[in-house]
Amino acid sequence: MKLTQSAAERLKALIHEHPEDPIVRVQVKDLDERQLAFSITLEDQVQPDDQVQTVDGLTMAMPSTSAVRMNGITMDYQEPGGFLFHHSDQQNDPRLNVISLN
Repeated sequence: MKLTQSAAERLKALIHEHPEDPIVRVQVKDLDERQLAFSITLEDQVQPDDQVQTVDGLTMAMPSTSAVRMNGITMDYQEPGGFLFHHSDQQNDPRLNVISLN
């Protein structure tokens, strides 16, 4: 998974507003055969099955089952629109300032 600079800045702002929950948890789940749901939550601690990385001052946690599926995904943040997830075919978009979590 990769993280754009704008996503990192927005996550830092959210953690600043909620310092009791400094861990950014990212998960992916199947909605059906064709759709995925990505979720971002702030939590107070990592879980035993999490893969954890620190990037740009952020502690990012992903359940092992989600981490495998996040390969080739870039998280971005845009106003308006909020957090967006791009698949690998869009990673080389010059508008995305990307930080690699790998």
